[in-house]
Amino acid sequence: MKNKLSIFEKAVLEKLLDGNLPLLIQLRQQLERCVVAKREFTGFGFYTTLVAPEDVRRTAGLNIKFGDVIGEIPELPRGAGFLLYVKDGVLDMLEGYSYDEPWPSSIDTFSLKYLKGKDRDWVALEKSLKG
Repeated sequence: MKNKLSIFEKAVLEKLLDGNLPLLIQLRQQLERCVVAKREFTGFGFYTTLVAPEDVRRTAGLNIKFGDVIGEIPELPRGAGFLLYVKDGVLDMLEGYSYDEPWPSSIDTFSLKYLKGKDRDWVALEKSLKG
């Protein structure tokens, strides 16, 4: 059976996809229809594989990864980072990782921000999104 996103995964994805750039809007539309195909925990992070229906709007040939969101999690004093993978124009996988600390078995309390703090570095993000 396909799984729904956890509250934590959904919050990270929404933060990564926030903004008015056309590609971010398109990916948010995909996210509304995505399900979780697989979760893999590495001990120091996780991979959540996403699946979107075939009929979602996509940018064919676009293969990128980006991640300008960091997490503050009580169990991870050094924090956490995230990467979002887009394969052939479709959301593919969310990666979360710690900085050499064991990943907690569950995350109930967290806050998310951009690498630069409250405001996003739009110039750097746009470079990442061009593939």
